[in-house]
Amino acid sequence: MGKTSLIRVGIGGWDYAPWRETFYPQGLAQRRALEYASGKVTSIEINGTYYRTAKPEHFAGWHAQTPDGFMFAVKASRYATNRKALGEAGEAVERFVNSGLAELGDKLGPLLWQLAPTKRFDPDELEAFFKLLPDKLGQRKLRHVLDTRHPSFMCADYLKLARRHKVATVFTDSPDYPSYADVTGDFVYARLMDARADIATGYGKPALKKWAARAALWRDGGQPDDLPYAGEPKDGAKARDVFVYFINGAKERAPAAAMELIATLATGAA
Repeated sequence: MGKTSLIRVGIGGWDYAPWRETFYPQGLAQRRALEYASGKVTSIEINGTYYRTAKPEHFAGWHAQTPDGFMFAVKASRYATNRKALGEAGEAVERFVNSGLAELGDKLGPLLWQLAPTKRFDPDELEAFFKLLPDKLGQRKLRHVLDTRHPSFMCADYLKLARRHKVATVFTDSPDYPSYADVTGDFVYARLMDARADIATGYGKPALKKWAARAALWRDGGQPDDLPYAGEPKDGAKARDVFVYFINGAKERAPAAAMELIATLATGAA
């Protein structure tokens, strides 16, 4: 993939009924949906694990159905994050991490921990939670990203805490949730949620060209100057992995948006 080797672009899940009309070939068997989708995008965020625990054989099957070099992000169980006291989530965290993630092997990407929109920033509580997140699974280093959905997280204390624990923060292009692009980990994770149904690619081509440029800048260690921040933007000197997912919004347009962004990156438009 050359220049785009550190930028992965994809969608959330692969089982969404409207995609039968907008993405999958007519008559494609459901059991081949992941195989097809993973040939069109470079990463998929597994969402079903948020609602129910997958088994090792599920992860092994997903690994087998996807091409070499493909990568999954995995959304952590809601039982670990939707609770009154995050610091008491140890058992749920352990259950999720040991549910079979190791079966993804080198296709295991970031683990996404999504907080409830009502969960406010509490530094002591959050630090206790961060300490529960394992650094490794076997010999594989784990990468964690936090999806904060309450505006109280948009503060210097949160950024400092996340950076100390090397936990990335989701940038959410959404009118409904806090949207701030401060880099807190050694990779960038964007969930783009503002697609429009009346645009075939969800986002217009000028917008996708901007996202390609931002992704390239993130990859090269910089930070875009046209996005909102909770603190002072800080450029880094090292290249980063970048994960961009088209999630929700006009979800029926997500695959087309992802493929168009991949094509834009491949042409060097970024």
